Amino acid sequence: MKLNSKPGPEEPLDKVLRRWTVNTPLPPRFQEQVWRRIQGAETRRASALWGPIQRWLESVLPRPKMALTYVTTLMVFGMAAGSVTAQIRTSRVEASLGARYLQAVDPYYAATQP
Repeated sequence: MKLNSKPGPEEPLDKVLRRWTVNTPLPPRFQEQVWRRIQGAETRRASALWGPIQRWLESVLPRPKMALTYVTTLMVFGMAAGSVTAQIRTSRVEASLGARYLQAVDPYYAATQP
């Protein structure tokens, strides 16, 4: 199939497709069932736990200032949490290294401590 074909002489398949008609009637209440399925799909999507959050983000983030504020806030909180975690781990490592050094200098240090 040519997507960007220029209008020109009709191909044989085009002629056949133009003459083709559907004579079979739709099943009873077909349109109602289609709309019911569409509504069910929308309800399932909306009932998800993150549905309200997603709708809020979709409404807020298209605005550039709000998107920048949101991303900046997340980055600041992430960096602060990372910094606090790094400080806690560093203090633990420093305490452990200090105890190891004292034990290396004075092998009886661990035995004398309560």
